[in-house]
Amino acid sequence: MSQRFAYLIVLIGAILWGTTGTAQTFLPQTIHPLGVGASRLAVGGFSLLILLLILGKIQFKNWPWKPTVYAAISMALFQYLFFSSVRLTGVAIGTVVTIGSAPIFSGIIEWFIVKRRPTKIWAIATVLAIIGCGLLFLNQEGVVVNPIGVMMSLGAGSLFAIYTLVNKEVVDSVPAVSAVAVIFSLSAMMLMPFLFIFETEGLLTGKGIAVVLFLGLATTTIAYILFSTGLKYIPSSSAVTLSLAEPLTAALLSVIVVGEYLSPTSWGGVALLLGGILVLTLGARKRTTFGELEEES
Repeated sequence: MSQRFAYLIVLIGAILWGTTGTAQTFLPQTIHPLGVGASRLAVGGFSLLILLLILGKIQFKNWPWKPTVYAAISMALFQYLFFSSVRLTGVAIGTVVTIGSAPIFSGIIEWFIVKRRPTKIWAIATVLAIIGCGLLFLNQEGVVVNPIGVMMSLGAGSLFAIYTLVNKEVVDSVPAVSAVAVIFSLSAMMLMPFLFIFETEGLLTGKGIAVVLFLGLATTTIAYILFSTGLKYIPSSSAVTLSLAEPLTAALLSVIVVGEYLSPTSWGGVALLLGGILVLTLGARKRTTFGELEEES
């Protein structure tokens, strides 16, 4: 797979993620965020795992269990913090702060733990994206910024960065589809007990089942397969930055579908987010082109 195509499928996965917050607004508010997260992971993880087991396409011999467990824990905690933040501070702000903070945490983790300094292209794209997120955060005319919700969003952003880093270690050893199936199934099992502890009224209605199926299949199984597959060919810090297409999508849907208000300043933030994505994508394409020319010469 070319690096250019890897960036593209990561981008498509991020766009699917961007529909998550908006989809949750169609669920009854009586359903606890942990119930939403557990249901989403159960549909996405178990359905894929069962299919792979039936087809005999998954092998557990020499499976990298340590990073898999870390990835599962990170994803389980991410579900609670993300869905809670969206409820407290709105789809646009909750998603933007979560994913906007992830590149910072990812770069720091890679720098200090993996000892790999982020690239200049990543730094430029991330600066543009962070400024864009900051402008979106200033939008207080239509959405009340809840400090607790923002803190939850930052926590979710750090967990997403950790998931990305350890997930890359998993997909370096096993196929991306198998990694998604096992990680999300483990995460679902960690959250399943909460379905019996917290309120889930409305989850088994027609609308509730439809939304959970969408969250589980489209925003989980398909999106994370695309993301994990692309992650095998690009740095995790670049993948996290590219995932900023998620808040861009979320911001647009929050206005068009949910009816949230974004000021002109916030639309400027959306433009900068898009600019960061373009810098990262075009920068990767330029490096790939130069690499091909050097090989030909």
